[in-house]
Amino acid sequence: MSTPNLTLNSGTTIPQLGLGVWQAADAETEHAVRYALDDAGYRHIDTAAAYGNEEAVGRGISSSSVAREDIFVTTKLWNSDQGYEPALAAFDVSLGKLGLDYVDLYLIHWPLKNDDRLLRTWDALEKIAESGRAKAVGVCNFEPRHLQLLIDRGGLLPAVDQVELHPHLTQQAIRDVASAHDIAVESWSPLGGTSNSGWGKSSKPNTLLTDDVITRIGERHGKSAAQVLIRWHLQNGLIVIPKSVHDERISQNIDVFDFALTEEDLSEIATLDDGVRVGAHPDELNIGSPD
Repeated sequence: MSTPNLTLNSGTTIPQLGLGVWQAADAETEHAVRYALDDAGYRHIDTAAAYGNEEAVGRGISSSSVAREDIFVTTKLWNSDQGYEPALAAFDVSLGKLGLDYVDLYLIHWPLKNDDRLLRTWDALEKIAESGRAKAVGVCNFEPRHLQLLIDRGGLLPAVDQVELHPHLTQQAIRDVASAHDIAVESWSPLGGTSNSGWGKSSKPNTLLTDDVITRIGERHGKSAAQVLIRWHLQNGLIVIPKSVHDERISQNIDVFDFALTEEDLSEIATLDDGVRVGAHPDELNIGSPD
């Protein structure tokens, strides 16, 4: 079964499952993207200026046999480029590195602490969307108050809010605000993070992939812990972008459409929601801010 699509408030359709490339070096990124597209059947790639691998993503796309119009590509604006003119210039740089005429989704990577600058940045993304060079625009790591800032502003609303989200951190408050305004929610660190997790002030390393509840559910279905977690995101209506640079895991992560979690499974997973993060809280991260 192919990956299902969701329709964003922009009218753009997005594959609900994609490949993330955070912390992936150039050579492994290029290979992972090409493999994901040609061999594993992915049609959605998520990168960012801050990842430093947009050029490798572009090479992976161009070396694949999949037509550009069949691939959903996301990249993100880094904190140091927030503001109206800087954001417009940074978008041009990202397009150049990707070697693309347009992206399907362009996101503000972090909200920062300067609301006025944030609104000027959103003005730039609205202009980019109007130009058609981004089919949709959105945000990352926006808490309810940040979303409300854009809602109160009027005009274009984000198509997506990409946030840290997994069974330990279900982000229900964000999901409620997003749902009320037809904003899709996308999960980063959907498997609970990597071996480099625990980089926020009160965050902790990932334990989900070895969690007894997740492992037991996987055994019931003949699936890995990662597959159980990905399926949990899909059944919750979330967009999910697990990262891997290993062929076997890339293939395994998309092999999740031949089973479904039961109500019992979902109830057991719900007991894991303790609010523990693997990354930084948006209110404590202002890295690279021009202010």
